[in-house]
Amino acid sequence: MLTASGLARSYGPRDLFADVTLQLSLGRRIALVGGNGTGKTSLIEILVGDAEPDRGSITKPKDMTLGYLPQDLVDTATGSVLEEVVAGAGEMAELTEELHRLEAAISDPDAASDPDAYDTLLAQYGNVQSQYESMGGYALEADARKVLAGLGFKDTDGDRPVRELSGGWRMRVALARLLLAKPEVLILDEPTNHLDVDSVAWLEQQLAAWPGALLFVSHDRDFIDAVADRVIELAEGTALEYVGGFAEFVVQREERLQRIEAAAARQAREIAKVEQFIDRFRYKATKARQVQSRIKTIEKLEQIKVPERKELVARFAFPEPPRSSRVIAEFNDATVGYGEIPVVSDVSLAVERGQVVALVGPNGAGKTTLLKLILGELEASAGTAELGNNVKTATFHQHQADELDLDKTVIAAFSGGIDPGKRNMRTVLGSFGFPGDAADRMVRDLSGGERTRLALARTMIEPVNLLVLDEPTNHLDLPSCDVLEDALTAYPGTVLLVTHDRHLIRNVSDAIIDVRDGGATWYDGVPEEILMPADPSKVVAAGTGLSHASTGGERRTADSGASGNRKTARQASAKARQNTNELRKRVQKLERALEKAEAEVAELQAQLADPDIYDRPEDVHRLATLHDDAKDRAVALTDEWEQAVEELEG
Repeated sequence: MLTASGLARSYGPRDLFADVTLQLSLGRRIALVGGNGTGKTSLIEILVGDAEPDRGSITKPKDMTLGYLPQDLVDTATGSVLEEVVAGAGEMAELTEELHRLEAAISDPDAASDPDAYDTLLAQYGNVQSQYESMGGYALEADARKVLAGLGFKDTDGDRPVRELSGGWRMRVALARLLLAKPEVLILDEPTNHLDVDSVAWLEQQLAAWPGALLFVSHDRDFIDAVADRVIELAEGTALEYVGGFAEFVVQREERLQRIEAAAARQAREIAKVEQFIDRFRYKATKARQVQSRIKTIEKLEQIKVPERKELVARFAFPEPPRSSRVIAEFNDATVGYGEIPVVSDVSLAVERGQVVALVGPNGAGKTTLLKLILGELEASAGTAELGNNVKTATFHQHQADELDLDKTVIAAFSGGIDPGKRNMRTVLGSFGFPGDAADRMVRDLSGGERTRLALARTMIEPVNLLVLDEPTNHLDLPSCDVLEDALTAYPGTVLLVTHDRHLIRNVSDAIIDVRDGGATWYDGVPEEILMPADPSKVVAAGTGLSHASTGGERRTADSGASGNRKTARQASAKARQNTNELRKRVQKLERALEKAEAEVAELQAQLADPDIYDRPEDVHRLATLHDDAKDRAVALTDEWEQAVEELEG
């Protein structure tokens, strides 16, 4: 459908990428990944026609339909939520408008005064209605409401004016409009940024079955694995394509780097031998011709460049936080809302020292409201919510990166107002991905993801014992998400975390608070059914108030001596969950490989069943050998798959 060839783009003196070639065809679902500042958004803007490449071309059919969801929405919507979504349905929306116009004209009392004109009007209405019905028009509004429900809207939200919504909810309206329109090519830039866990799971289902071409940017490993059948990485100044999901991408990228490193090492050894020959015989007349030949060979040789491994390696040494009471935060029958309307009611729970607790649930259910309540930014209308003794807090909110001083350097913005103590601020900043000269860059020159990482670093370095983080992974690239994960694992204090990143939740959390339907439910550990509901479009409410799923509804308490071992237990638990995730991905990879092997066996059997093939004995022998090899491969894969399934079930 859309082909890009030899695209190149520069930003001032800096080359973002060159010679980028990719193809978006029907049924292909591509995840675009790469570090912050590598040019992912710039490439997308070129593909959708919002920017011109410095070099290269884009080929696409004239009648091709393309839908695009940018990170930052330029919103011009004036209608209701439902009207804006339905308006995206193209020809169907135009027919809807025409049908409403004709209905209004027919119902006009003066219309019947001219019988001929009225008959013409009725005939037009009949034709439009027939076309509308044949195209499924009467199901359009129902389909729009289903999409809106999947993205977290209540049924009553359909009549709300879009201009009254927050930026995140307007982004959801734009996404719903695209999903209903079903363009042939769909391009999404960080579509999960403003979604909750339930909506992310629902969107996965929709995009995994997307019939058209799909290109999306995401830092969510689970989302990429569930949706993509290809991964394109912007790295080394160009685009590198890998077949498979995120798990396959990681393996293939490592294998590729190892091959390049091995080839570069072989080449270096060969060059060393040649240089040794040149040095040895440079001044020997009988070897002059051979020496000159070798010198020219080296000069013409294109040396293999080994890509830099730019993974951010975090080394954190947080200061021990001030000693606090065992209970860090406690809610007792707390009810909180805005005005007289309660958002969350009858919440009773306690967060203890050293825990990392993730708050999940639909947007608008009250996760941020609960955080504001415990921080004293809101008052409870009933019950109480209190911090423990000597609890010092630091908070990160979704738009904190926008509050950085653009005219400061990274090191100045990071260290301002902090007592460094015995810590070297540049060393600490390097742990968050700003090593060496990167600390002296101006904040205004950072990408959106780099600013988010800097704001996170500024928050997490505060000498406090309670971190409150609200959607910290928005706009972060994958290496930066790894840095955040390592930092939260190493952090010695307590963390309250709101995020839709299921990989992060699994790897750092001790417990989950599921906030929905006006209540809050506590779960020890990380139940997979909360992160991945069986049917995301029909998420069953967990009830109101508090119940502890793992302890029969009783409030969970801990021995005072257990807090010292909690960090070790969390790391062990995270490692165990990671092993299970890797095993699950291995099973999926083996299933795909087995399907491919079985298809190859079937294809070879079909060729061997052709009577004409036996007139060519050499082809029969070749096909029989290939068939035996394919069968052996399928049998071996079956055994390996069965073993992996048994390990996973165990």
